[in-house]
Amino acid sequence: MDGPRGRLVDGDVRVGGDARQRYYDSRGYGRPLEGNDLLLSPVEAAHLLHRGDLGAVEVDGTEREFAAFVTGIEDPGFAVRFLVYADLRERGFYLSPAREDWVDDPPAAADFAVYERGSGPWDDEPYSTVRVVGERADVRAAALETGVLAVVDEESEVTYFEVERPGIEGDSATLGDGTIEGELIADRVIVWDAPERLFGECFYGQPLAGRRSDRGIVQLSLVEAAYLARRGTLDVDGAVLDRGRTVEGARFDRRLAVYADLRERGTVPKTGFKFGADFRVYGDVESVDELGHSERLVRVLPSDHVFSPRDLALDVRLAHGVRKEMTFALAGDAIEWFTVGRITP
Repeated sequence: MDGPRGRLVDGDVRVGGDARQRYYDSRGYGRPLEGNDLLLSPVEAAHLLHRGDLGAVEVDGTEREFAAFVTGIEDPGFAVRFLVYADLRERGFYLSPAREDWVDDPPAAADFAVYERGSGPWDDEPYSTVRVVGERADVRAAALETGVLAVVDEESEVTYFEVERPGIEGDSATLGDGTIEGELIADRVIVWDAPERLFGECFYGQPLAGRRSDRGIVQLSLVEAAYLARRGTLDVDGAVLDRGRTVEGARFDRRLAVYADLRERGTVPKTGFKFGADFRVYGDVESVDELGHSERLVRVLPSDHVFSPRDLALDVRLAHGVRKEMTFALAGDAIEWFTVGRITP
């Protein structure tokens, strides 16, 4: 048990001697106390014990090395936090517990504050935050915050996801004034005499006989028709909103709210069915003949949605595979947007 000793005090580990110079000043561990004493969080102490840089920790009068120290910690989330802490340290990062007495303004759900390479807790540089979960944990969508989500799988490998608030905007063509006549048939609306701009420039609906049809008959999805009817642009022979609620239930109102928000932002949402999403989204559409690739996939979720990390990983992997950004819309009293992408720190 060579090396300095620490002592467990109120859940953290206090180390004396030259601890500040040895651990904090040189490698960014812990929080300085008076003199040269240092306070280490349990995960920091465990990492130093594992490396052999800390000899032992006294707990209730007994000195404990790494195995005894970590097995004596009753927190069920400690193991996954330790694995992420050790992984980020191996990647060359300094990091601190995201606690109010350790860093400034930590988000409620974060576990670690991670500093850019070359900086540490003694700098005034901004930090990134990391939240740690195991692959079987539930993740409330509303609790996702900007930063990094680290998921530890059953084989103790760590996958990192970056959560961001996207700036969604576009500059697509708009219909302008005028009213279009439509007819509700089953679960879609048919516009028998559609203006060319409806599909050709604004990308609403699909021609009845495919994109190359010149007959002027366009079929609208229920969500497209409900949006246009609500704006007063479409006069529908039938209760399209009621039909949408009948076939989809509460999901229809959520999708309609998100569709409307996307259109008002100047983008064009179209069905994302073949990608397993609610919408695929185009940023700038001036002509269907010159249509590029959609930039993002959108899944619409209720505001109380709870993710399984495995499902989140599937969504992100799919979007990455088709070169799109995975975007989630939480539809409640307001719409909250966030994107999730896989990263390598």
